[in-house]
Amino acid sequence: MKRFITLAACAGAACALPATSRSGVVARSSSALSSRAANDSSFPSASGSSFIIDGKQQYYAGTNSYWLGFQTNNADVDLVMKNLATSGLKVLRVWGFNDVTSDPGSNTVYFQSFINGEAKINTGANGLERLDYVVKSAEEHGIKLIINFVNNWTDYGGMAAYFDFAGISSNAEWYTNEKAQTQYQAYIKAVVTRYSSSPAVFAWELANEPRCKGCDLSVLSDWVKTSAAYVKSLDSKHMVTTGEEGFGLDGDGSYPYQFAEGGDFNATCADPNVDFCVYHLYPDSWGTADNAQEWGNNWIKNHAKVCEALGKPCVLEEFGFNNNCDVELAWETTALATKGTGGDMFWQYGDTLSSGKSHQDGNTVYYQDDLWKCMVAPHVAAIGNQ
Repeated sequence: MKRFITLAACAGAACALPATSRSGVVARSSSALSSRAANDSSFPSASGSSFIIDGKQQYYAGTNSYWLGFQTNNADVDLVMKNLATSGLKVLRVWGFNDVTSDPGSNTVYFQSFINGEAKINTGANGLERLDYVVKSAEEHGIKLIINFVNNWTDYGGMAAYFDFAGISSNAEWYTNEKAQTQYQAYIKAVVTRYSSSPAVFAWELANEPRCKGCDLSVLSDWVKTSAAYVKSLDSKHMVTTGEEGFGLDGDGSYPYQFAEGGDFNATCADPNVDFCVYHLYPDSWGTADNAQEWGNNWIKNHAKVCEALGKPCVLEEFGFNNNCDVELAWETTALATKGTGGDMFWQYGDTLSSGKSHQDGNTVYYQDDLWKCMVAPHVAAIGNQ
């Protein structure tokens, strides 16, 4: 579980637009970024336990940058993409959501608003046009993107942003509420159709860390089934994944292996419209920090067993342990060596932007700093030596 800075904090980190920018909310239609139709072979795909990108089948390493789509300086976006391409990291996960429940002003980036009982998707200059530039820059630099649609947490709105609009009061209700799900699908459609022809999209992701505490296991698995099928009905060429933490599977019986958060990793992973399976790794947040290295290695192996049995790749999509290189590099090494695993993505990428250093949340790894040289560069080299 990772938590993030708020919109207010983000405004001081180059997430606000210049005063001269237009808000362009909803009324202004915007065409998809890439008008060209890409051939099927140009889209990333899964094959057995690995992925094919640009015709090359192998294990891939990547990272996360939740904040990149909220930047308003195009040069900052290009800098990140250039540095990723130079480093050998291939896949970047970014937030495809940014929901507000009050007017943030024309100088602040947001993608969807829920105000006075009305839901509006912001396709303008301080809305999805910012995500447009991320996709455009990714295309130009050969980076592939995982883009998600909603947050389990309240950071950047999340499912809670839908509550008043839908007349509900909990995330558990959100998954089955018709009004919430209709708007969720409307937002999915707005994003997916905007980039459905872009080869820069690695995969669409249903949510960030979906949970349904105390729910019947069918709630999340049914929601995954419905949502993944809907995404595929809009775009059958790109992959789909869940964004889950990987809770609920056979293991040592510790909290993350239990089903208390409503997750059943086997069930969601097995869905025919889920192309690959993801899970996260945060022992310090889950009460499993004692002997974190060994515990994490087993967590990786147990998820890989599920994926291998299903014939799909697993991706260790987020991981961090207080910037401990020894532990995190060991996890990367285990993931690379474990059959059933097709990639890993550390949390999170950091860089020096026009406004200064990007947010440090305790797990940020800044480009070319000592931690980067200890855990990122050697891992990329090891992948290249396979």
